[in-house]
Amino acid sequence: MPINKIVSTKRGRTAAVAGALFAAASGWTAFIASQPDPRVAAIHEAIAQGYTPPAVRLAVDNLIKPWEGLRLVAYQDSVKVWTICWGETKGVKPGMRATLEECDAKLIKRVTHDYYLPLVDNVTDYWQAPIAVQASMLSGAYNFGVGSKKPRRGQIGSRASEFVTKHEYRHACEAQTAWNKAGGDVLPGLVKRREMGDAQRLGEAELCVSGLN
Repeated sequence: MPINKIVSTKRGRTAAVAGALFAAASGWTAFIASQPDPRVAAIHEAIAQGYTPPAVRLAVDNLIKPWEGLRLVAYQDSVKVWTICWGETKGVKPGMRATLEECDAKLIKRVTHDYYLPLVDNVTDYWQAPIAVQASMLSGAYNFGVGSKKPRRGQIGSRASEFVTKHEYRHACEAQTAWNKAGGDVLPGLVKRREMGDAQRLGEAELCVSGLN
């Protein structure tokens, strides 16, 4: 269970509405609606044609970027992993440099292909969840791992994913808050990220419940 009370907020609702507007303005909604079932195949086709999933845009702009922070020169994080851009660790080597534009493009591509599509493919009805729920789960997956069903680990094997499959979205929002530990200890920073954020940043559960009807 969450440590703090999880409630909808004005800033969370504003972000969730922006996600829905992006879905319409970008052509994503119209494209998916024009495709035959199964919708999972339609989502793959949309991405292949260059569309950015609304959940990816919402997660990147409102959760991942604010919590990860930007570094344009490769550095070693707290566990000595070489990192660059918005928390990117894949293929990073000492001395690497990047521009803001390169970092943004890398992040969108990485979240779309390495996190969003695995959730679409492995969590039943994930794509049907409200955009804010999808986005909060993407942010979580980016932080603690996308995982797998067998063995059960990461976001795919999480209780949050089980609740999404059951269309129990409020429970899904709250279940993800359990991922607040590192080395077995609860970290205040992770509690904020998982739950209600701080003065400057949205929390994942905050956005998640703010996008529910």
